[in-house]
Amino acid sequence: MRLSVLLSTLALMFALAVLSLQTPRPRPADAPADQFSAHRAMVDVREIAKAPHPLGSAEHQRVRQHLSSRLTELGFTASEQTGSLTVKAVQRLQKEGGTPEVAGFQATNLIGIRKGTQSGLPPILLMAHYDTSVHSPGAADDSAGVAAILEAARALKARKDTQRDLIVLFTDAEEIGLEGARIFFEEHALAPTIGFIINLEARGGGGRASMFETGRGDGPTIKAFAPLAWSADGGVASTSLASFMYERMPNGTDFTIPRNQGAQGINIAFIGRARQYHTAESTPDNLDQGSLQHIGSQTLEMTSRLMTSEALPAKGDNRAYADVFGHVFISTPLWAGWVLLALSLAGLAFSVWRARVVTRLGPKQLFQGVLDGVWFISASLILCQALRLLAAPLSGSGQYYILLRRLPWMEASAALAVLALAFILMSGARAEYRRILGYGLAGLTLLVNLVGDASPLMIGAGAVAAVLSLWPGAASRTLWGGWIGGVMLAFVLGVVLQVVAPQAALILIWPVLLAVAVMSLTAALFPALSEMRGLIAPAIATVIAGAWLMGYGHLVFLGIGISLPGALGLIGFLVLLFVRPLVPARDDYWLTILAVVFLLASVALGAGSRLAEPAQTSALAEKATRLSLQ
Repeated sequence: MRLSVLLSTLALMFALAVLSLQTPRPRPADAPADQFSAHRAMVDVREIAKAPHPLGSAEHQRVRQHLSSRLTELGFTASEQTGSLTVKAVQRLQKEGGTPEVAGFQATNLIGIRKGTQSGLPPILLMAHYDTSVHSPGAADDSAGVAAILEAARALKARKDTQRDLIVLFTDAEEIGLEGARIFFEEHALAPTIGFIINLEARGGGGRASMFETGRGDGPTIKAFAPLAWSADGGVASTSLASFMYERMPNGTDFTIPRNQGAQGINIAFIGRARQYHTAESTPDNLDQGSLQHIGSQTLEMTSRLMTSEALPAKGDNRAYADVFGHVFISTPLWAGWVLLALSLAGLAFSVWRARVVTRLGPKQLFQGVLDGVWFISASLILCQALRLLAAPLSGSGQYYILLRRLPWMEASAALAVLALAFILMSGARAEYRRILGYGLAGLTLLVNLVGDASPLMIGAGAVAAVLSLWPGAASRTLWGGWIGGVMLAFVLGVVLQVVAPQAALILIWPVLLAVAVMSLTAALFPALSEMRGLIAPAIATVIAGAWLMGYGHLVFLGIGISLPGALGLIGFLVLLFVRPLVPARDDYWLTILAVVFLLASVALGAGSRLAEPAQTSALAEKATRLSLQ
């Protein structure tokens, strides 16, 4: 019976996670004039993304002329700004097959200004880039952003949200080093006057549009953004964890330039359907119109709020924030993390006391539970990294784009591997088959660091996983010991993250607080963990919290899964904080069998990705290049 409860709970959790990741339904062409319509925006997408249009191509000039006409139609005064390309940008475009000499080695920004009724107020800037890579029509990157801005500007006019000046900036040469943004924000007279920036981007061709970056000191910005959870189609997708991670990544967008100058704003993008990124497959027909609806509706609603507000968001205190299934937005000051940790510590202390009284839980069982968590995280890191090698080596010419095409397969493979490790942990197989696991993980560690890219993280994770596997008596054998020990480890990690990166700590602190609340309730009412009604609270928490974590795990994998697929291991560990009490006392062999099945399936998916998504042929790239240069 408990096995059925466990499996059905996990199935519901997965279903809710998938549901939460869906894009909103595109509004039709006859939608109310004051609403964003993806079908109306697609008219511009189809016109812009007929063919690749990198700087220097004939298509590039045609697209700029089209956009200038569209801005004029929408009541903007359109103008152009030119500026010289850097040597590095010229070399990059030439290397990719472009012709910067045709454009006189200059980038051309397109600027539209629509005066408001109170022109003395700082204006709002909507920004996207209109150039593409040499090999892609760029229906998503960034024709979708350009078209979304045009449709949002039309809807704003219909709403009569005209108090402030509205500036539209379609930058050039973003694909070769953010050149257009650099030229505008360093040289244009309007740049110092801008009060707030909304930048639109894409990497891929679908998925929910996430607000993944803000200006520094984002408290006032987040306060203005939060109501979009109710007003934007599909709600929002945003977390301070993403902002923290993106700031530490080597890549950037046009928003990087003004952000580094201290400007306030937000950056919104969708990154699903990664196989379309910078390829000939990024066509209007392949673009997810739900993604266009999502990014456009958020742009419209945010701009509408700012256009009618007395003051724009200024620099303030940073916040920890995240949406819950798109339509609930939680934001707290960074110091609140310590309050939540204190509450968690009190609940932990009560649960330990109660479990000790009823089940004679001792320090050894708690320590074993902690080691379970350490083993799970480290084993996930090394196993997922080994499976990534099945898809393709990380280094080599063009490998990044090959891996993007195989990303869904890699994600499924990594998720099944993490699930297999969770079932190994819950079934007790970690203790029963410790030598097989220990030697197997040691071998994978050698493989990853010799065949793949050796790193201290992988060496350390593999060593820890192998040693803990081989260590007799390191595995937890009690439900309470495994459950509380895992929560204790998550609590300690939450404290560490709260010290070094409080904006990112919510990914640990919020699940810990909820897990402790469920644990305290269970310890108070059903400490023996033997009654079926005692599983109701853990099961409900697993479905809700687990689905929320899986949703963020998906976004994390899209962002860093190519280089660190084992990041899903941390998500899996946090889900275990809720799943652990559902483990059946008997039928352990079924969990072991399922673990083997999941592990074999993960290997098959990882290896099968090479057959399902072969390397993109050079013929496609050559065709796209010819189109762009005609």
